[in-house]
Amino acid sequence: MKIHRSLSIASALLLTTTALVVSTSTAHADGPGTGTPYVVSVGDSYISGEAGRWAGSSNNSETPADALGAHAYHDNAAGTAETIARCHRSRSAEAYIGGGVNGLDLACSGAATATSNGDDFKPGLDFYDDGNGHLGQAKLLQQFASTHNVKLVVASIGGNDFNFASIVQSCVTDFLTSPTWFKDYCKDDSSVVANFTSANVTAVRGRIATSFQNLRTAMRNAGYADNAWTLQVQTYPSPIPNGSAFRYGESGYGRQSTGGCGFWSADADWANSTALATINNTVRTAVTQSGLANTRILELQSAFNGRRLCESTVGLYEEVGLSSWTQPTAVDKTEWINQIRTVTTIGSNYFIQESLHPNYWAQLALRSCVRQSYTLNRGGTCTITGPGLVNGEPRMTLN
Repeated sequence: MKIHRSLSIASALLLTTTALVVSTSTAHADGPGTGTPYVVSVGDSYISGEAGRWAGSSNNSETPADALGAHAYHDNAAGTAETIARCHRSRSAEAYIGGGVNGLDLACSGAATATSNGDDFKPGLDFYDDGNGHLGQAKLLQQFASTHNVKLVVASIGGNDFNFASIVQSCVTDFLTSPTWFKDYCKDDSSVVANFTSANVTAVRGRIATSFQNLRTAMRNAGYADNAWTLQVQTYPSPIPNGSAFRYGESGYGRQSTGGCGFWSADADWANSTALATINNTVRTAVTQSGLANTRILELQSAFNGRRLCESTVGLYEEVGLSSWTQPTAVDKTEWINQIRTVTTIGSNYFIQESLHPNYWAQLALRSCVRQSYTLNRGGTCTITGPGLVNGEPRMTLN
């Protein structure tokens, strides 16, 4: 069955992040080096908690995958609303590692290195202050760190500076509007290619490096010596497999209408080998360019391999014979990346901006990675290392 969809994915897929949700604790942290230690997350939707409501996907009903319910993104003190609309800071976000360490999520879905104040306010990693309560994430970090003991700042940034949402929109549009016998690939669209020219990569690298320097300035202004805290920069995970590992073929529209993964195989291969690789390498080199000495990198590019959207090793709930995310094997048999949604598949509770983002399972997996990095005091590569859950989280190992 042919399905032609109007895609408004661009604004929707913006990498999400910005919540003032603080993990509960009775301990009082009163300043730099004193009180309960904190992990603070900053950046975009790949760390804010976007898509954290959902544990897997089903086309029959939202119920099997609804892990956190209607208040998933409500981060105000009462748990009834968002501090900043559409930041989507979920309760499953990775900053809340526990074990005597508190967490604060300042990231915001759609955030780039610089603050934007359009239809939705998106705080960047800067000192933006409009005098009406809208603050950049560096300013928020500075204010919080001055009265709390921040030991680790975890950052995910850069994807939106490469126009992640527009790239995905182009790829899905090309898939839905061209036939298998005359495929229109997004990998050679001029609007997509422009994001990966040498000049643009250099410009984005500079903006990312400056955003890291802003975080250092924020911490210095809050009273921290550079060696009193650590900046942990994480790379982006691969959300879709290479074309040969999709469980749906290229003929017809099943990849999008059933799987919510409307990419031609060649575009999926390019997305992993070129787009993702370029973005992650730019993030790594920006760390060096920033000149910060107190940094480490959490490598996540392979963190979800085997559980990615439309990968042949997992499936929708109805495809793998499960009825609820609470079943013991759900974490192993269902996807860790949210489907790409369009206006015709949005449902009553889904947001388009949740598309192609780490879901509940993935965020708990990343939380395990951050906890291991915090405990071991080092960076490394984090990957899945076994089935099932350990203390409610997927089995992950930092190597």
